[in-house]
Formats: sequence, structure tokens, C-alpha cells
Amino acid sequence: MMNFLEADLYSAQGKSLNNFSRHLPEVQSDLAREIIKDPYNFDFIALTESYKEKELEDALTANITKFLLELGQGFAYIGRQVPIKTGNKERFIDLLFYHTELHCYVVIELKAGEFEAEHVGKLGLYISAINHQRKKEMDNPTIGLMICKTKDNVEVQYSLEIINQPIGVSEYRLSKLLPESYKSALPSIEDIEKRLKNEICEDE
Repeated sequence: MMNFLEADLYSAQGKSLNNFSRHLPEVQSDLAREIIKDPYNFDFIALTESYKEKELEDALTANITKFLLELGQGFAYIGRQVPIKTGNKERFIDLLFYHTELHCYVVIELKAGEFEAEHVGKLGLYISAINHQRKKEMDNPTIGLMICKTKDNVEVQYSLEIINQPIGVSEYRLSKLLPESYKSALPSIEDIEKRLKNEICEDE
């Protein structure tokens, strides 16, 4: 008999809004739809109430094992803020993965707020750049996954219809929000480094 964790997993899988069927071969499209969840459960991290995207990314990569478990089987982590050249500009991909069952790169963009239509254009650019610069002949087409705090399903659907790259859009759930005062009570990394330097100087 399935326990509640398994039930929650199966209820989330295959629920993302996507345009995979229009831009991927049938076999890859079907598997991609099954693999992508909506929503993702990020209850294994704790953030302050007014967290930014960088803080969300920091927390997920600091808990990369749990993050990979939540993404599901087959995701191999490549890196964060991965630099990519788009003409004369250098841009940075939030998170880059390779999926061992889909045999393709997966570009993940994190949004700490609501989905906006212009987000898919930027993600599409990253997908195209990976296809040109990293994808090998044996790899399947790169797919994109946008994970945002909230989304309007109609706006997402309209946005995906006008983009020519395979993209899925999902929400995430996060229950462990700490009050902003908690954040101010903790020393920053800069404070810790400064304190350590002072202690080293005193010892000398």
C-alpha cells in the first residue's frame, strides 16, 4: 500500500504546464511530461519572509542531495550560475542539470515571485545557447524548466504557445519562512570572516 509520501509524489508528477508535445519527439515528450512535477516541495529549506532568488538558489544548492531527491530520478547536477555566451554578452544560468533518462540538458530558472510572460523568452535563449554550445550529437534537445512561487495558468499557456523551445513551468511550495528579525539576529558571512581575521591578527 502506498504511503502518503508516495501518494504526494505521484499526484505532483506530470502536472506541469508545458509545450513539450509541440517541440520534442514523441518518446522524449512523453517522458519529459512524466518527469516534471507541479508543485515541487521545498520544505527541506528555511528562508526569511522577504527572501530573494539568490537566497532560494543558495538554499537549494546547499541542500543539493535533498533537492535532487525532490527533482526525481535521473537528474545529474552540473552547476549553478553557469556562464553562457550569447553574442557579446555573458549570461548566467541559474541551475544546469543533465537528465540521464531523457539524455538531454535541463536548464532550470528559479523565480521567487509570480510567473511573468517575459521569463520564457530568457529561458528560451538559454536553451538555444546550450543546444549550440554544449549539446553533443548523441544528446536529445535541451529542455527548460521554470520553477516559480506562483503562476497564472492561462498566462503560462499563452506564453508557451508563442515560444519555440520546449519549456515546462511549475510552482514550488515552501512552508519554513522565518521572520525578518531572525535574519538580522544572525551574523553575516562577512561578519564571520572579519571576526576570524581579527582573531588571527590577535594571535600573531
